Amino acid sequence: MKIHHWLAAACMVASLPTYATSVLKPIELKDQELAQLRGRYVMPDRIVYFGMTMTSTWQNAAGDVLGAQTTLHMQQNTIKPQFYVSLINQKGNGSTSTDGTGSITGGGGLTANQGVTQSTRTAGDGNSASNNVAINVQQNGLAPALTANQGQVLTSGATITEANRAGNLTISSSNGGVQLAIQAGNNQGDSMQRIAAGGVLQATNLIGTSNQVQNLTQLNIVLRNDLPSTGTLNCNLDQLKNLRSAGY
Repeated sequence: MKIHHWLAAACMVASLPTYATSVLKPIELKDQELAQLRGRYVMPDRIVYFGMTMTSTWQNAAGDVLGAQTTLHMQQNTIKPQFYVSLINQKGNGSTSTDGTGSITGGGGLTANQGVTQSTRTAGDGNSASNNVAINVQQNGLAPALTANQGQVLTSGATITEANRAGNLTISSSNGGVQLAIQAGNNQGDSMQRIAAGGVLQATNLIGTSNQVQNLTQLNIVLRNDLPSTGTLNCNLDQLKNLRSAGY
C-alpha cells in the first residue's frame, strides 16, 4: 500500500523552508529509507488550513443508500476543533434484499493496530468495496471558504444515528476519536471507519450479495508561501494546542 510512502514524502516536503519548496518535489521513498525516518509533523508556521473529511456509505441490492460524512476544519479564526456530520439517506427502487448467508470469522486483531489499517473481507457474491485514504497538500496559501450550514455538531461523547432499509448507522465521538459504523440490514455485513489515537482504521465485512461499500478519509492541508508574522505563528501554535487538549 503506497499511502505510507506518499504520507512520509508529503510531510518531509511540507516541513522544508520556503526557499527550498520551489525546487524540490515530492518523491516516493523506498522501504529502506522509510525505515530510517522518524516523526510525522509539519511546522505550524507553514499551515494556514487543515481539514479532514470522513465518508462512509453502504448501498444494498435494492439501491438503498445509508451513510454519513464528518468534517473538521481548522484555520486562523478557529477557536476549537469541531466535527460536523451530514447524513446520507436515499431510498432505492428495488425490492428488499434477501438475507445474507455468508460467514466471516477471526480478524479481531485488525482493530488493535496503529497507523493505517484497511481490511475488506467478503463471503458473498456481486459485492464491491473500497477503503481509501487521500492526502492533498496545496501551497497557494488560501484557506477555503466555509459554508454557514456544515451539518450537525458532533460533540465529545455524543452519538448520532440514522437508519433505513440498508441498515443502521452510528456516528460517535469518544476518547479523542471519531467513528462511523454501519450495520447492514438483512444480514448483509458491516463496515467501520475510525480515526483515533493517531491511527486510521477502515474495515468492511460482506456476507450478503450485491452490496456497494465505500470508506474514504481525506486530509486537506494548505501551506503558506510567505514567511508568517509572529502573531500568525502564535495563532497556529494555539490551534495545535487545542488539538492536543482534545485528545487527537
